Amino acid sequence: MTDLGRLFTHALPENTGLTSRLSEEFVHTDLGADAVRSLLTFDDLNHLLATCAPEPPRLRLHRDGSPIPVDRYTDRATSSRSARRVVRPESLYTELRAGASLVLDSVDRMHPPVAAAADDLMRLVRERVQANLYLIWGDSRGFDTHWDDHDTVIVQVEGTKHWQVHGPGSRPHPMKNDTDHAHTPPRDADGELHVVWEGVLRPGEVIHVPRGWWHTVTGTGGVSMHLTFGFTRATGVDWAEALVRRLVDEDLFRRDLPRFADPDARRKHQHELVARLVELAEEDDLNAFLAERDARFPRRTSFSLPWPVGDEPPGPDTRVEFVPILPPPMTREGDRVSVTVAGRRYRLPAAVEPVLATLAEHRELTVSALAERVGVDAAEAARVVSALTRHHLVVAR
Repeated sequence: MTDLGRLFTHALPENTGLTSRLSEEFVHTDLGADAVRSLLTFDDLNHLLATCAPEPPRLRLHRDGSPIPVDRYTDRATSSRSARRVVRPESLYTELRAGASLVLDSVDRMHPPVAAAADDLMRLVRERVQANLYLIWGDSRGFDTHWDDHDTVIVQVEGTKHWQVHGPGSRPHPMKNDTDHAHTPPRDADGELHVVWEGVLRPGEVIHVPRGWWHTVTGTGGVSMHLTFGFTRATGVDWAEALVRRLVDEDLFRRDLPRFADPDARRKHQHELVARLVELAEEDDLNAFLAERDARFPRRTSFSLPWPVGDEPPGPDTRVEFVPILPPPMTREGDRVSVTVAGRRYRLPAAVEPVLATLAEHRELTVSALAERVGVDAAEAARVVSALTRHHLVVAR
């Protein structure tokens, strides 16, 4: 069975050179149906719908480019004195039979196999990833020809779906918070939509559609279920915003603008602002910005009770999982090691460094396997693991 925690890092770079083509080129590859079979099944989906009870807008239906009113497939209910929406199974089935497309956001927060794949893609692209589910029957479409304001990696998990990828439109690299949304699709000389790639995706096939690329997606007559892993990459705007946040530390930039001064004084002040801004921009290079962004990369929410609270250390067969999604840099400071995770800096005894480094590489090990790889006895490894659970750097299960 494929290790979903390495689904993308092991297969995509070798087959496609994905990281060098992100946001710039369309990518198509086939991982094989067996590789994605355990990502999400209909049994899994039925369980999620019943136990997680997602409601609009997290769960929603679309048909022919328009959302279906929630009253058509949900009821109002009260839970713990809070009003909410509850999906009516029979109405959901009716809408799906009529050609509706079901969209379920953030499946990675509900289903561990999808979470493992999403975490793996995060390690590959070094950006936050969210996985959404799309389910449809028949030959209709949920959405009109459109573009997304983020990069996507689409994984077909069940059935088939027809795709036309048209390419970038009239505005290069459009953004969610953009000043111009008059973005039109590319057309050939005869006025027809340009087509970069057209095909039918089958289970195990994967495509990457860059941000701002137009595409048309329709059913093929049967069932189709796919996962869209979406992520927004850092841009020059993000770098500039980070630079602006630093300006509050500068006396010159906190000073009032000389509104009532003479023109020469205002020009002089502007020149001083520009000169200092250029100096700061040179200091805050892209490497430093990206490293600081990685240091703030969030951890996926997970819990490790009872180990962080109780005094009993985990046993040798307890599984230990590394919590940080990106491997954090570690710096030795005398008899301590410094590590920054999710924007928080930890200073820990130097003895934990090989434990953290080993878990960062393997992601998950039993206490006994961890002890063997680090070269300490199981009891010592268990004590270190117990301490690390309290900082939410590892979880023990």
